[in-house]
Amino acid sequence: MTAPTLPELESSARVVALPLVTRFRGVDVREAMLFEGPNGWTEFSPFTEYDDAEAATWLTAAIDFGWGALPLPRRDRIRVNATLPVVPPGDVAGVLARYPGCRTVKVKVGDVPLPEDVARIAAVRDLLGPEGRIRVDANGLWGVDAAERAIHAFAQYDLEYVEQPCASVAELAELRRRVGYLGIPIAADESVRKASDPLAVARAGAADVLVVKAQPLGGVAAAARIVAGAGLPAVVSSALDTSVGIGMGLALAAILPELEFDCGLATAALLAADVTDEPLVPEDGLLPVRRAEPSAAQLDRHAASADRTAWWLDRLRRCYALLDPAS
Repeated sequence: MTAPTLPELESSARVVALPLVTRFRGVDVREAMLFEGPNGWTEFSPFTEYDDAEAATWLTAAIDFGWGALPLPRRDRIRVNATLPVVPPGDVAGVLARYPGCRTVKVKVGDVPLPEDVARIAAVRDLLGPEGRIRVDANGLWGVDAAERAIHAFAQYDLEYVEQPCASVAELAELRRRVGYLGIPIAADESVRKASDPLAVARAGAADVLVVKAQPLGGVAAAARIVAGAGLPAVVSSALDTSVGIGMGLALAAILPELEFDCGLATAALLAADVTDEPLVPEDGLLPVRRAEPSAAQLDRHAASADRTAWWLDRLRRCYALLDPAS
């Protein structure tokens, strides 16, 4: 791959600020930087609180998707899950209506008292019926004891798996030992994408499933190598990307040899606006494997303010300076 120069990236860079339908991850507006490369448009959108060293990995992924060679896909459609933020039980049906045909729901938990999480999960089960699949994601908010209590409280709703219930690999391993008899798998997300060694969680026997995201792991090929090295089933997810970034996740999901679980790539449904006239949102629970093409009108309509654009350009320059010139 001939990597672009910094001036080449700056020449096509567009920064957007997209409103969310429902507050998610503590934000109401999602900012992202887009570039146009020889392969098409690509995305650089680490969350604003991430430091430059972590964000530089996301830039590597953006360059790889826009300028690198991508493996041929094994599939042309990906089955996806709905994502449910922390909302009152009465709002569950309205949120899930944005995910037509999705048979799986990922429920965000851990930010509110346990009875509120239980009530929200119960509402999802009532809506899905017995055949629907429910997974929960705590984003590492619990200690081992709290996670064990929560899993016991949720078990009656027939969970597919529990994602990142605890923050550390050691805690995940201990929790997995404690609740193994319940037959509820433990999935690891932050312990993969935010770890200096993304395979440590697999070597420690601390997870049954890996949740992988293309941007935080350095791109499609890099993430696929991690999945292969771990030897565990993988779920490809997104990081509240625009449809351009979702296309990167779809490219990853399309090349994995096995794809047992529905993927968390329908998060564009959480956006009240997107950069394209043809957003990657689910139909019949599926997304097509394709790149999104931003429209000039949408880029202009949702352009970030001048000061935020300047902030992202400064960040781009700092992160570009951290890239490995041999990569």
